[in-house]
Amino acid sequence: MNASTYVAMEMAGPGVPPGPVERVVPDPAANEAVVRVHASSMNFHDVVNLMGFLHGPWPRVPMSDGVGDVVSIGDQVTNVGIGDRVIGAFHPGWIDGRPTPENKRVMPGDSRDGWLQQFQLFPADGLIHVPAYLTDHEAATLPCAGTTAWSALEIGHIGAGDVVVTQGTGGVSLYALQLAKARGATVILTSSSDEKLEVGRTLGADLLINYCSTPDWEHEVRELTAGRGADLVVDLGGQDTLGRSVKATRVDGAVAIVGVLSGFGTASISVSDAMMNNIHLSGITVGSVRAHAHLCAAMERANIHPHISHRLNWEDVAEATSIMQKAQHIGKIVIDIP
Repeated sequence: MNASTYVAMEMAGPGVPPGPVERVVPDPAANEAVVRVHASSMNFHDVVNLMGFLHGPWPRVPMSDGVGDVVSIGDQVTNVGIGDRVIGAFHPGWIDGRPTPENKRVMPGDSRDGWLQQFQLFPADGLIHVPAYLTDHEAATLPCAGTTAWSALEIGHIGAGDVVVTQGTGGVSLYALQLAKARGATVILTSSSDEKLEVGRTLGADLLINYCSTPDWEHEVRELTAGRGADLVVDLGGQDTLGRSVKATRVDGAVAIVGVLSGFGTASISVSDAMMNNIHLSGITVGSVRAHAHLCAAMERANIHPHISHRLNWEDVAEATSIMQKAQHIGKIVIDIP
């Protein structure tokens, strides 16, 4: 490999494990930037992609999240400069406003090359400055999990005195916990593991529910809130949890549908509960570049550090996938890019 080439971990086709290929360091177009990548992080979206269930151009580089330093920019780029530490947005074409099929179309690691490579050519408008207090490994966890949690809290208009229920101890859930606490909310955390719940307590969770020992956890939420219900439930389970989430939500409250961890099938919900209680059901697909920037600003104000349980080398993507599939992680899995 010479000075003008680099290594990318490329998937040759659906379900084919990523392997090293040599590429030429690109030159940016007028509105692009080239980033020397330092770290990425694993999301459920990446697991589905690595298993070959997401169809896009082949070959391609996986991983939706990434952080690094800008090394070159196009002649029309003004928002970032050479040497800046930046994070790539999950939807770099969705700058602000409402989502559309067009502005959500581009997704790193899915519809285009992702961040499991030493250099990344990226639309400059989709890059956000890294909060100075965060390490590269911490910053690499923000694009998907952090922005998703932020968007969920925004949908619920969460503020001081509100009650938020968030499910599990993965990246999105722990981000929702920490961000909600920074807004002055009370947080109820659910999990199947008492050990993981205790980690949630150390991050600020006010009330804990083990849904194995308390399978009807929606009733427990009602009891803990004097019969009122939660202002927001961040639903990560999907088909097996959505019905319970609706029942756990207060009148005119919100359920943010952000995950399908229990499967991609059809959820059963009480239509009468949703209708009579004016429940707002909102699907969340991460968020805009502006939402990501607002997340970064809020984290810096509150000095929030994401919880990282595993840090692996980029050759160990299969191990990272297995850890996530077996739910052995708490918070985020980070991947080093050499």
